[in-house]
Amino acid sequence: SNLNINDVLGNYSLTLIDALDTLAVMGNSSEFQKAVKLVIDTVSFDKDSTVQVFEATIRVLGSLLSAHIIITDTKQPFGDMTIKDYDNELLHLAHDLAVRLLPAFENTKTGIPYPRVNLKKGVPPDSHNETCTAGAGSLLVEFGILSRLLGDSTFEWVARRAVKALWSLRSNNTGLLGNVVNIQTGHWVGKQSGLGAGSDSFYEYLLKSYILFGEKEDLEMFNSAYQNIQNHLRRGREACNEGEGDPPLYVNVNMYTGQLMNTWIDSLQAFFPGLQVLIGDVEDAICLHAFYYAIWKRYGALPERYNWQLQAPDVPFYPLRPELVESTYLLYQATKNPFYLHVGMDILQSLEKYTKAKCGYATLHHVVEKTKEDRMESFFLSETCKYLYLLFDEENPVHRSGNKFMFTTEGHVVSVDERFRSSLWEDILPAGEDSLKAKPSELKAANFSSNCNRVPDERRYLLPLKSNYMRQIDRMVGLI
Repeated sequence: SNLNINDVLGNYSLTLIDALDTLAVMGNSSEFQKAVKLVIDTVSFDKDSTVQVFEATIRVLGSLLSAHIIITDTKQPFGDMTIKDYDNELLHLAHDLAVRLLPAFENTKTGIPYPRVNLKKGVPPDSHNETCTAGAGSLLVEFGILSRLLGDSTFEWVARRAVKALWSLRSNNTGLLGNVVNIQTGHWVGKQSGLGAGSDSFYEYLLKSYILFGEKEDLEMFNSAYQNIQNHLRRGREACNEGEGDPPLYVNVNMYTGQLMNTWIDSLQAFFPGLQVLIGDVEDAICLHAFYYAIWKRYGALPERYNWQLQAPDVPFYPLRPELVESTYLLYQATKNPFYLHVGMDILQSLEKYTKAKCGYATLHHVVEKTKEDRMESFFLSETCKYLYLLFDEENPVHRSGNKFMFTTEGHVVSVDERFRSSLWEDILPAGEDSLKAKPSELKAANFSSNCNRVPDERRYLLPLKSNYMRQIDRMVGLI
């Protein structure tokens, strides 16, 4: 009866599947091969089980595809991860799961999918008509990869239709999207526009879909969304490392008016500095990351929701989320500033001290009292551990192999590969659409206040943020 846990778990060996490519990234071929065989031999999606379409896609479908790509990669960058007599079983499993998720896209007047589906029976009769922007609009990377591997446009088409439907519902006034929408009427039920829960990965996947598939419209949507975020959600001084005023902060606003809706931020927002790194807005990323790190320093964890006005957690639990580690890793890759190794060490020591349990690592029920819950989310192994490992492993094939890799929103590693930039069904598209394909080098961020070149060499081995600004952030979260 505990929906919070059960409709994510799905009764299909979630943690085993979600952690597959972590084993490969860590170079543990024997455990990777053992785990893959276990999945092939024991996992079935033919279950009377109701799951979240979004969670099943990013945790299960994404991991099966990532592991399949690793096994079949002729270069084998992570060591010998091949499976004897492998016959695309993981790809077939991914296909089977995706087909079971497709009913979510049927019988919706907008093309925006239902949030939940029963793997055997389709959409439950008592299903809600409301879904969140991130849940409905962050399926394109996994569905697109599957379509391009199979040569079947269906999956990418339904995911792309959902993205376009959501995009068409943005406010005429601000260009912002809300966080909860009615899939039949297209009316916004949740009018909050922010970077956290309900919205986060929608923005992430506009950019990552472009990086992977090279469709220019994805980049155009992302650039427009990013500009509107800067215009309406960002508060504080204009530059990160110079000038007067409060530290930059992204707040939750009303999508129609841009007016402040509340004074909290949530831990999922900590992914945003990592996304800013990907588009070259490194200076702004440095400032926002410092704010989340200050909260971590205060509690030894990130509360699920933190009220910056009250300087206290609004929702005090921490389920071992990876977003702060992810941004730390990407900022280190961009700047090579040892400060981020220090941040990673800090996070690692907190996890060891407060969350380690007899058989794994536990969700913190309360970040102040440090009480634990008897559960370890699958993303701890899929993302938190992987990003921490990669932060300290400078020689990892992800960094050294010459392959270009991208991480899905669940931290699954996917090679940025030419074959994902061409679709086998292009001949059925209207003439002229081929010209919309972008070359990998064409990623240009529009109108950003700063870019990669703004971090000068002489500052590379100093604190990334001037000490007076660091103290300002520490004061802001009640550290001093």
